Amino acid sequence: MTVNVIGAGLAGCEAAWSTASYGINVNLYEMKPEKYTPAHKYQGFAELICSNSLKAARLESAAGLLKAEMEMLGSLTVPCAKENAVEAGGALAVNREKFSDSVTEKIKNHPKIKIINKEVTELPEGINIIATGPLTSGKMAEIIKNLCGEGLSFYDAAAPIVTYESLDKDKIFFASRYDRGDADYINCPMNKEEYLAFYNELLKAERVQLKDFETHPFSVYEGCMPIEVLASRGEDTMRFGPLKPVGITDRRTGKRPYAVVQLRKENREGTMFNLVGFQTNLKFGEQKRVFSMITGLENAEFIRYGVMHRNTFINSPALLNSDFSMRENPNIYFAGQITGTEGYMESAAGGIIAGTAAARKILGLEPLKLPPDTMTGALSAYVSDPYNNGKFQPMGANMGILPDIGIRIKDKKQRYGVYAERAVNSLRKELERIEYENNR
Repeated sequence: MTVNVIGAGLAGCEAAWSTASYGINVNLYEMKPEKYTPAHKYQGFAELICSNSLKAARLESAAGLLKAEMEMLGSLTVPCAKENAVEAGGALAVNREKFSDSVTEKIKNHPKIKIINKEVTELPEGINIIATGPLTSGKMAEIIKNLCGEGLSFYDAAAPIVTYESLDKDKIFFASRYDRGDADYINCPMNKEEYLAFYNELLKAERVQLKDFETHPFSVYEGCMPIEVLASRGEDTMRFGPLKPVGITDRRTGKRPYAVVQLRKENREGTMFNLVGFQTNLKFGEQKRVFSMITGLENAEFIRYGVMHRNTFINSPALLNSDFSMRENPNIYFAGQITGTEGYMESAAGGIIAGTAAARKILGLEPLKLPPDTMTGALSAYVSDPYNNGKFQPMGANMGILPDIGIRIKDKKQRYGVYAERAVNSLRKELERIEYENNR
């Protein structure tokens, strides 16, 4: 049996490599050089479009842990990145063209991978892994839309996410408006002086400029206006919108605050919260600077910043299993950024998961069960958890999606080191279990 992988980006290359490593024949479809997206220019595979950085290299970081797990799972792209690294402090950054050339050469020389350079306009027969990325071509987007129904988005409009652990508990409080129902929201009350200081800095903050190929998301998300645009309409506009204080009593003063920012639970465990109504086009550094002025967020750890940009992705929690196969059609897998795993290495990791799952299913082998306390396991759980259905937004690797370690460690580096050690040990045990089952 042959597996068809559509798209030779990071995820597609990892999916093809993982599948072929099990001795399964792979058809890897890539429309370059016949056709390019508006952002792609280089003929090689695994082309890096934005930054040439694959984020932190140290194990006690989310990005470093993810890469370590990927290597344990037989990654193609991580070793290629290390071979073509450039100096970047504590990050793993690469020479883009050399990295692409290295990945391309290894893919082309694999005896089980056949490269087909053409745009896919209908799904081939058999098992398919769709890894077409956030700039999926029009015809492929229609195929995906037919597969996913309404569960396809063309823009990523998301508010920042912070860890609950990093919030100042002496300044914030849980409450619902008028104390109706459960107290599900965290409230960050602001007096007039605090609000005006925040408002003025928000107006001055530097914004991201959209790329030429990006249509402005306001036309798609009418209810997702960037918070800085809302603020520009008048000093009190936010106070009549997402920062309205009605029905809220400040626990510190016993009175209604001048304005209030609300945070809503992002995951089932309540380790992450998003800033309600804070979709934004501000640059990441500006988000950290300005949003840290909000009461209780002075030392907040931002594990995802707000974004509004072109980003085709599916509503994975309603559609996918944790191995990235479709619930309604298990012979179709999705991999990469289109699933909502945001970031270069996150996309590549999705390719490993999907390719490994497809190959093991074909061979009748025991499925690989990624432990939830690993970064790869936590990412796959996040995009497949029905709890996120209806409010799903893409997520990158971060320590906030891992289960709590159950002990209080104030030093962040030390705490993350414990998370990383636990994850590596858990994944090693799972791989040993799989090897044992295969050799029985």
